[in-house]
Amino acid sequence: MLIFLLNMENSSQNKAKNTMEMAERIRFENSWWSSGMIEADYENMHRRFYLNHLYPLIRDLQLRRAVVMMGPRRVGKTVLMHHAISQLIKDGVSPQRIAFLSIDHPVFANQGLESLFQMARQSVGATETAGWYVFFDEIQYLRNWEIHLKTLVDSYPKTKFIVSGSAAAALKFQSAESGAGRFTEFYLPPLSFYEYIHLIAYEHLIRHTALQWSGNIEQFYGSINLREMNQHFLDYINFGGYPELIFSEKMRTNLSRFVKSDIIEKVLMRDLPTLYGIQDVQELNAFFAALAYQSGNEVSLNGLFSASGVEKALIQKYLVYLEAAFLIKRIHRVDDTAKRFQRARFFKTYLSNPSLRSALFAPLSMSDDSWGAMVETAIFSQWAESSQSPLWYARWSTGRFQGEVDMIGLSPGNLKPLWALEIKWSNSYFLKPEKLKSLLLFCKKNGLTSALVSSIDREGTIHYDGIELIFVPAAMLAYSIGAHILNK
Repeated sequence: MLIFLLNMENSSQNKAKNTMEMAERIRFENSWWSSGMIEADYENMHRRFYLNHLYPLIRDLQLRRAVVMMGPRRVGKTVLMHHAISQLIKDGVSPQRIAFLSIDHPVFANQGLESLFQMARQSVGATETAGWYVFFDEIQYLRNWEIHLKTLVDSYPKTKFIVSGSAAAALKFQSAESGAGRFTEFYLPPLSFYEYIHLIAYEHLIRHTALQWSGNIEQFYGSINLREMNQHFLDYINFGGYPELIFSEKMRTNLSRFVKSDIIEKVLMRDLPTLYGIQDVQELNAFFAALAYQSGNEVSLNGLFSASGVEKALIQKYLVYLEAAFLIKRIHRVDDTAKRFQRARFFKTYLSNPSLRSALFAPLSMSDDSWGAMVETAIFSQWAESSQSPLWYARWSTGRFQGEVDMIGLSPGNLKPLWALEIKWSNSYFLKPEKLKSLLLFCKKNGLTSALVSSIDREGTIHYDGIELIFVPAAMLAYSIGAHILNK
């Protein structure tokens, strides 16, 4: 009996100690409760333009939905949450009504979201639950987090909950399964080239212009120094997808450790691939490396099976997981009349961030054989998760002639082509537009009067064979797409 009582006393003491440690940790993570501002390290970091899109979702207390922020590792989700907290304080929200909790900290192990919210309120002596903004970071470390979060949304209708996590595949899977009608998903992508130029403070190289394309006049951007802009484009493709890499020479010289070990391997080996029925993570790793090496190229299930020996059903699982983990993106094929194939045997795969290839293999130079494909990957990545309608590519055979157009847009209503884009890292097509035979044929067959073609540094409009060919430097095309997506 005495031993039982002693064990009860020790258990109570340990519980009290753990509660005290959690309270101390909560106060530490919420320094603005006493100072009225976020920590200087966060405040002084550059703000991503996506804050302008995330913040209205956070401020909307009328919509009873939690915000689930997802995206690749190390793109700035935690920093973005702190910048949102800073803006809330500047907009007059009481600092004592804003709570931030890192679920991955060991002291919070096995704690439910509701108990953490209650402890945060107790730490500031608050009994009211209305008007709170509660941020949970690295939410995937809590088992069944989606059930906890759904319960919070239903139980506290006047409180806004914002969660984020790096295990993007798990988040997307669980959010879709359990959060219907309760969660608003927000995707934070790697840095766009537009953001990259502004972060390194080289926007003085940009000049505003306009582009008349497909019957519309679009705001576009040129450069006063295309040679320098192309050098920045090279650096962006090699290093520019991650904010930390931009300002750290040490990280750039050790890409394998920073990106490959800390980002790629954690996603492939730790971010719950078993949710997607994947057991052999080493095979998944090798499969991803093979896809990364040929980013921007057409592949097929049969071709991947022949090259890897992996069963087709398993290849499908790998592709679904890699897309959910925001490591790759697939686009599908149409023919020369923009008709889709009933069986999607062929498709293109792109890395979601061109910097991933540099980390897996080595940084590129503009003379490398793979440079053109990575330029295409970089331009595609500006669109990847933001395009309102899917992107496609065209490929067909007519006798011995093999035709291909890199990217096309189809009308969501009638699936007719709206525009066509050919991505080149060459000036020769500006001088010899007849070499663009596939693009010209596609435009004629589908009633397009103009098309866009990228170049190294040539820009201008050429009328050839009844088609208006608009040439723009590839770097400025990437910049303009990013600007259009963010500003719209």
